[in-house]
Amino acid sequence: MDMPRTPRRPTPGQRALAEALAHGDAILGERVETLPASIYIDPQRYEAEQSRIFDRVPHLLAPSALLPEPRTAVAHDGYGTPLILARDDDGRPHVFANVCRHRGTRLIDSYEVAPAKRIVCPYHAWAYKPDGQLTGMPRADCFPGFDKSTHGLSEFPCVEAGGLIWWAKDDSADFSDAEALGPDLDAFGLGDHYLYKRKTHEVAGNWKLFVDAFLESYHVQRLHAHTIAPFFTDGITAADFVGKHQRAVVGRESYLADIDRDDWTQLRAALTYTYQLFPASVIIVSPDYINLLVGMPQSVDRTLVEDFMLIPEKPATNEAEAHWQRSWDLLDGGTFGAEDFYAAALCHKGLASGRIDHIVLGTLEAGIADFHRKVEAAL
Repeated sequence: MDMPRTPRRPTPGQRALAEALAHGDAILGERVETLPASIYIDPQRYEAEQSRIFDRVPHLLAPSALLPEPRTAVAHDGYGTPLILARDDDGRPHVFANVCRHRGTRLIDSYEVAPAKRIVCPYHAWAYKPDGQLTGMPRADCFPGFDKSTHGLSEFPCVEAGGLIWWAKDDSADFSDAEALGPDLDAFGLGDHYLYKRKTHEVAGNWKLFVDAFLESYHVQRLHAHTIAPFFTDGITAADFVGKHQRAVVGRESYLADIDRDDWTQLRAALTYTYQLFPASVIIVSPDYINLLVGMPQSVDRTLVEDFMLIPEKPATNEAEAHWQRSWDLLDGGTFGAEDFYAAALCHKGLASGRIDHIVLGTLEAGIADFHRKVEAAL
């Protein structure tokens, strides 16, 4: 018989932010700040960010739910390095270079998850286990003295924590901040969620403009007037950090003072938690589902953003399917695609004109200033 599941509760950090809002302690900046416009449009600055940040720190690759079963794999090119994300026979994740050790052939050429009891090269049929070991070579007699054990797939470091899979190019990358997020994400049950849909958007703007859109609530009542604005109270927000990652809450229409702030259902109905995962990804926790936005810079003026929508369980009825489809349409097609990403592209167009030399941040936009200080420190 299945044992009853223990109700989830907010972590101390999540609850502290809720308490701050309940007591009217919304966190605002202390002053107007400015940032140079060049940080978004200078190609040399962009190259420095790639070499000093993106080549060194861990990045969110995908939710665990993308690969829910052992012996599965998927190709991933979004960060400019051809990758394979795979789960081995025991369910452990691995991130490999999508390159055969024989002649360099691309091994997997599909971005859809596929069974991977063996990863077989389409050129000469060299075969690898999903843990990267080379196990099969047709006509092995043609390779006298060849040691298969030293020719497994080239592997990158990766960590799975809180229902997310992170990877890094640098073997010495520090994953401690990613692991520190685990308790917060476990509180939402993110690792138990079902992947409802995923879609990759091309945003015609610098990667930091995409991130900026999720670091302030000033725009919600304006930009999102026809989509999600009615659900939120203007300017009611609080934020802190988990390592380099920013954690924030925005007040929804329910009033915090009237609810049990240890009851997750009530708390999530009153607040939207967001996490900016340094350097370029975002989590938005709606009352009954979660969106992951994985930002992947392509050039100084172009960013890919993959949207993953996670729901508590696979839809079992037509009514459930219709409910989740409406939620997907509201956020992916409306709030994100038609509003946030569009606004980022408009910002880039304006900045690229060269008509202003700095941008202005008000007290409701302090999260943006904090993020850019972390980028500067990483550079």
